[in-house]
Amino acid sequence: MTTTDAHDAQQAGDSGAHPLFAEAVRELGLDDLLPRVRRFPDATRTAAEAAAALGCELSEICKSLIFAADGVPVLVLMDGSSRVDVDLVRRELGAEKVTRARAELVRETTGYAIGGVPPFGHRTRTRVLADRSLLDHDTVWAAAGTPYTVFPMAPKTLVAHAGGTLVDVREQSA
Repeated sequence: MTTTDAHDAQQAGDSGAHPLFAEAVRELGLDDLLPRVRRFPDATRTAAEAAAALGCELSEICKSLIFAADGVPVLVLMDGSSRVDVDLVRRELGAEKVTRARAELVRETTGYAIGGVPPFGHRTRTRVLADRSLLDHDTVWAAAGTPYTVFPMAPKTLVAHAGGTLVDVREQSA
């Protein structure tokens, strides 16, 4: 854990959530969420790391992925066992070109580093697409703003707080 991560965790109180995320949670009236944030000594930066730390299925992890659609950031929420089909995202948005956002754009847009981006509580408002596969579970786990913290939430509630539109953008296996 870097000094900045340790400082951010201390600023958020006992939850370990990133201060920006903790503030957003409070503004949404979700104060009861902060005590449910789980902090791990090892990184939960990837869906596989988070699922292993939690002892849950990979598909119960909600990945928050930033893409650039014609240069404009868009957040895609996807279950941890699936990949995003950028052509489906492109069609959904009516964009010419969709690419994975570079680390600088992710931090600039959300306020968080890759591996810790939560589904809501971002620095700027972006369009949000949520893959329907998230609804296959009663609870999903998402990043709480750092690569060491996650929180549980019902998928429909998570998508609603993210301002997401339910879509089918999961890559289909051949």
